[in-house]
Amino acid sequence: MSSLPAPFVHESAYVDEGARVGDGTKIWHFCHVMPGAVIGERCNLGQNVVVMPGTKLGNNVKVQNNVSIYEGVELEDDVFCGPSMVFTNVINPRSHVSRKDEYKRTLVRRGASIGANATIVCGVTLGEYAFVGAGAVVTRDVPAYAVVTGVPARRSGWACQCGEMLRPELGGQGSEARVTCPACGTRYVLEDDVLRRAPE
Repeated sequence: MSSLPAPFVHESAYVDEGARVGDGTKIWHFCHVMPGAVIGERCNLGQNVVVMPGTKLGNNVKVQNNVSIYEGVELEDDVFCGPSMVFTNVINPRSHVSRKDEYKRTLVRRGASIGANATIVCGVTLGEYAFVGAGAVVTRDVPAYAVVTGVPARRSGWACQCGEMLRPELGGQGSEARVTCPACGTRYVLEDDVLRRAPE
């Protein structure tokens, strides 16, 4: 039995029958969680958030104000969605053409952060602890721990799982770089443009 409190739902919010909301989750003003949505434990949905059917949020997901999570989007544990960031689920929408059977899957892996007003074009995967800068437009997959910025988004650096920026230095072509986070001490290896945690 969970030791967490029952979900809190503000009186102005709607959680439809058939939605599942985990213990310790808070759903604030003017939100709408639709049937078939699954929300984990200890999540926080800010004002004016919509969670559509067929979506899944893991545990400890933070969704800031004015975000719509459309069908086809999955957020793993510890994901952060900044205010007014945008998900999509159709590549070529037309008002007069129904494309409900063409929704693309978007996966945001554990610990990733998406900055305010960023746009995530459907069909991409954001890797673990990836960091999408404010206002970026993501049109392709983002590697684990990568920092991406701009329009379209391009990798501009690397981030630790704690959010501190990392500055690995390569010794030469084909070599691997090692870097230790100055904030939390986590160690990483960068090789062939892939950053991974160093073995303990």
